[in-house]
Amino acid sequence: MPLMDHLRELRQRLLWSVAAFFIAFAGCYYFAEPIYFFLAEPLIKVMRELGHSNPRLIFTHLLEAFVTYLKVAFFGAIFLSFPVWASQLWLFVAPGLYRSEKRAILPFLVASPFLFLLGAALAYYFIFPLAWRFLAGFATPPGGWDGASVDLLPKVSEYLSLVMHMILAFGLAFQLPVLLTLLCKVGILNVDSLRKGRRYAVVIMFVVAAVLTPPDIISQIGLAVPLIALYEVSILAARWMAPKPTDES
Repeated sequence: MPLMDHLRELRQRLLWSVAAFFIAFAGCYYFAEPIYFFLAEPLIKVMRELGHSNPRLIFTHLLEAFVTYLKVAFFGAIFLSFPVWASQLWLFVAPGLYRSEKRAILPFLVASPFLFLLGAALAYYFIFPLAWRFLAGFATPPGGWDGASVDLLPKVSEYLSLVMHMILAFGLAFQLPVLLTLLCKVGILNVDSLRKGRRYAVVIMFVVAAVLTPPDIISQIGLAVPLIALYEVSILAARWMAPKPTDES
């Protein structure tokens, strides 16, 4: 197509993507409170286990709760509208690709959101309960030290920032098989180099986990161990997608 037709199509794809984001944002803002308490549910359960009969999160200035709900709607809209703008991007790019290139790229496009959701689910359902129980255990009951106590009163904005940081960290870290397999596919890495780099990869995984997660051992191990397993999965995927040698007569 001529350049102007490409620009018109790009504009149309962008408009559909922006419209999908704003529709998702409006819906997520309407349900911002239930979404927030869904994210807070692991912490609320831990607080009940520690004896808080009426768990509560607090905000300390007037705009904090409102801005927090805006952030909830923003993050929710990104997740919900991702299939729309990803498909629009694919529809814009795909006509310029050969059939073999489409077959090579499509598995990565399918695997990437699946792995992100897998990492986010691991963080929410497994890491959060363990990490929050460990961190909340530093609270002390009344009268524990000369009549004083250390109470857990989490702020709504700080908790949301921590939760989204953890979800993004786990989701992005779980893109490791996609990244390594793609690097092997284009020839930058190969299966042998991945196998030889295992010992270094283990160290790098723990360093990455220490950087991406809060400074508690549970979160760090909870991210590092799955990354090591995903590294092994990357080796298998790279070997499976490597070009097969042809027999020469």
